[in-house]
Amino acid sequence: MSRGNSRGPQTHEVRRVRSPRKGEIPGVVEQIMGHGKLKVRCADGKIRLCRIPGKMKKRIWIREGDVVLIKPWAFQSDEKADVIWRYTRTESNYLERRGFLKL
Repeated sequence: MSRGNSRGPQTHEVRRVRSPRKGEIPGVVEQIMGHGKLKVRCADGKIRLCRIPGKMKKRIWIREGDVVLIKPWAFQSDEKADVIWRYTRTESNYLERRGFLKL
């Protein structure tokens, strides 16, 4: 019995790309500040200090250059925000083709 490389029927998983909803802005991570904070260049042209919520910090690694979806705070909305989603490379290419990313 061989391991790993099975030649059974190939299944492709169809996955929907999460598009930005009202009040959410896509952006690219420019700098990792430490302690769960990032500098993100947003699609609206502003650079915001974003924090990674603890629930997300435990599950996902975010690096410089990653495309993320942020939700600006009600207070200091031009300066601070929360990261709510990280896109994979394929998903970010899809968003760019659809016109969501104007960076």
